[in-house]
Amino acid sequence: MRILGIDPGLRLTGYGCVDACGLSATLVEAGVFRLARGGSKSGGGASLSSRLVELDTDFRAALERLRPELVAIEGLFAHYKHPATAITMGHARGVLMLAVQRAGLPLIEMKPRAVKKSLTGFGGADKVQMQRAIQAEFALPEPPSPPDVADALAIALCALRRHAAGAVGLSAARR
Repeated sequence: MRILGIDPGLRLTGYGCVDACGLSATLVEAGVFRLARGGSKSGGGASLSSRLVELDTDFRAALERLRPELVAIEGLFAHYKHPATAITMGHARGVLMLAVQRAGLPLIEMKPRAVKKSLTGFGGADKVQMQRAIQAEFALPEPPSPPDVADALAIALCALRRHAAGAVGLSAARR
C-alpha cells in the first residue's frame, strides 16, 4: 500500500510518500511545496488566493505522479498565542482535502500529538526529535530538512501503523 503524508501550510507544505509492507515502510519520495511569500498591504508578494492555487496545482501533480492509495493529513490545531495560524492552516488543509476527495482517495486526519507519540513515544516531541526519529526510521545519512518533510513522513508512518492495526483486527475477527 502506498501512503502519502501531508503537513499543510501556506509557506511550506511538507509531503512524504511511503510504500508499506506490513508495519515496515520504504521511502518513495519526500519534500516540500514552497509557495510564494504572502503579500503585504503595500501590494508586494503573492496573495492568499494565488498561493492556494499554487498549492492546488503542485499537490494535484504530486497525486498524479505518486499515485497513493491513502492520504493522511495533519489535523488542525491551534496555539493560544497564535490563533491566526490555525485559520491560515485551515485554508491550506481545505485545498488539500478537496484535491484528495476529487481524486477519489481515502483520507484520514492525524492529530499532531498522536503522530509524535507514535514515532517518538512522546506527544510533545519537538521538531529536532521528529527529524532524528525519521532519520533513524529510514536510515538516512542526515535528518530531513526542513522539519516539514520529517513531519509529513511521520504522518505517513503513523497512518500506516493505524491502517495495519485495523487490517490485523479485521483479519483476526474473521477467523
